[in-house]
Amino acid sequence: MPTLKFNPDNCANCPANAQLAQMGVKIEAFDRVVALAGNPNTGKSTVFNALTGLNQHTGNWPGKTVTRAEGGFVFNHVSYKLVDLPGTYSLLSASQDEEVARNFILFGQPDCTIVVTDATALERNLNLALQVMEITDQVVVAVNLMDEARRKGMEVDTRSLSRDLGVPAIPIVARTGEGMQTLLMTMEQVISGAIKTRPRRVQGTPEFQRAVDELSPQIQRLLPQVANPRWLAIRLLDGDSRVQEALLSGELIELAGAQRRADTQFSQKIALGGRQ
Repeated sequence: MPTLKFNPDNCANCPANAQLAQMGVKIEAFDRVVALAGNPNTGKSTVFNALTGLNQHTGNWPGKTVTRAEGGFVFNHVSYKLVDLPGTYSLLSASQDEEVARNFILFGQPDCTIVVTDATALERNLNLALQVMEITDQVVVAVNLMDEARRKGMEVDTRSLSRDLGVPAIPIVARTGEGMQTLLMTMEQVISGAIKTRPRRVQGTPEFQRAVDELSPQIQRLLPQVANPRWLAIRLLDGDSRVQEALLSGELIELAGAQRRADTQFSQKIALGGRQ
């Protein structure tokens, strides 16, 4: 199978475009969408640059002053769109950066989210990883800066970390390329289903869990395109004012509706013309 080339003329036949166009992501031909998340200063931009090279675009997210970076790469004859989410410490939407990252993972529904962490500060970084894992099963944790950890005499057991998190944790040094091939192979296997993830998710009290179980189906009926209504239920029960405001104002419904309309249009095009 020949290496796939990026061709803007093919964009009408790209499934991911239907999900992402309304979020401002540049339309190009690609087969899979991967989000890159992480705290500031974890080397996330180095990972992004290593994967995309010169095939990058920058701009602002629609209606935001938050910078967006996106690029493309080909791995094993499959073309990937890589979206570099704003560096953030959480997804609790206390800032524009957090809101953009949260909305993209929740509504953009990337095929995989790579969470870049700092091997020398894992405890601090894993807070974001756990929040991403609450939204989506399709997660790979990239444990970057392993060379810095070794220099400081720190030992990072990524096998145990993978087992405890329920998703792959891959040691890398993005600056030198160490582990990057393994990271891409793991990403590919998570997307294909060859690696089955079972993300660790925090369970509350029995009363809280019952409330989540009761609220989740209601959210699913209201927002059928949401990847994980359980996460929204938890945020509402936790009193997340931004999520409450977005739901009451219709913002979340509009986001889900925009994606649903785009998905319907894409399905009609495939029915008429066939997949290219």
